[in-house]
Amino acid sequence: MRTVLAAALACVLGLGAISAKTDGFTVLTSEAARRADIAREPKALPDAMLVDERGLGAGLLERLRRDGRVAVVNFIYTRCVSLCTAMGTEYQRLQSEILQRGLADRVRLLSISFDPADTPERLERYARGMGVEPAVWTFATAADPAQLRALLDAFGIVVIPAPLGQYEHNAAYHVVSAQGRLERIVDLGETERLLDALRQPPAEPAA
Repeated sequence: MRTVLAAALACVLGLGAISAKTDGFTVLTSEAARRADIAREPKALPDAMLVDERGLGAGLLERLRRDGRVAVVNFIYTRCVSLCTAMGTEYQRLQSEILQRGLADRVRLLSISFDPADTPERLERYARGMGVEPAVWTFATAADPAQLRALLDAFGIVVIPAPLGQYEHNAAYHVVSAQGRLERIVDLGETERLLDALRQPPAEPAA
């Protein structure tokens, strides 16, 4: 009997630990966990020097503040033939929807490459091939590897080198305020949910 009680207690304690780690059983993966964490508590982002497809350099936080719009940020590399292709197609759709719904004065798209091989010239060719509207969608790469690493960590992006010059990486759409806070993470394939979130008035920063 004592053994049964001990086993039951261990089971209860184990379930309690799992519940705490999984946000009450609602989170079962690290990807879901980072989405839940950001939804619960938006995160201030570190600065990083970015160089865009025109070869112009400026810090991420300065770019966001100067632009004044909400930015939907994703991380890509131009040689990618899997996730980045899917994101590119959805960003094309988002760009069209932003223009059609009159959201261009409130929302912009920003694709940041983590591949050192992605020069401004390569980004410009890639952007042209994607049919971007520069007033809505821009590309950039981080000029400093250490700053890039800090930025990837802050967004929760994991990048692992793979054969043939490819990378394994996770992917999502990151809603970032003009004040440089990561406010929300939305999965691929959920562009309507993303647009619904972008139509809502921006949250007031905490005092």
